[in-house]
Amino acid sequence: MKTSQLALAAAFAVLAVTSAQAQQSAGRTREAVEAEAIAAAHAPNQNVTRGSRGADPFVSTADADAMYKQAVDTAHAPNQNVTRGSRGPDPFTAQRDPAQVYQEAMATAAAPDQNVTSGSRVNSKVVSTLQNSVLQSAQGK
Repeated sequence: MKTSQLALAAAFAVLAVTSAQAQQSAGRTREAVEAEAIAAAHAPNQNVTRGSRGADPFVSTADADAMYKQAVDTAHAPNQNVTRGSRGPDPFTAQRDPAQVYQEAMATAAAPDQNVTSGSRVNSKVVSTLQNSVLQSAQGK
């Protein structure tokens, strides 16, 4: 038992000398380390996780003057609080030539067999032999 106590005491001595050398090699004194430990122990938020006492203070990265100008411009916008469609439909923007669309609509409306589908006449296929008057007049022009 004495041998194990002697070995334990020797290990503690080596550990103490090693830690003392490590502290001195860093350029900090024992008093400085002790003062830092005491200050950390007395810190008001030492055991508080980040965000547990509310949000961190906000630090803006935007230019305050630019943000103010954008806010004023938005406040003076004519439709700032209007949802889409609340003042009627959006303006229509044509994707195709209106004259061509009109011509196609007239040709479809004047088709002689526009309401006949294949198989509607006793399961036979209808093949139109009649001429479309609108298409004939358009070709004649």
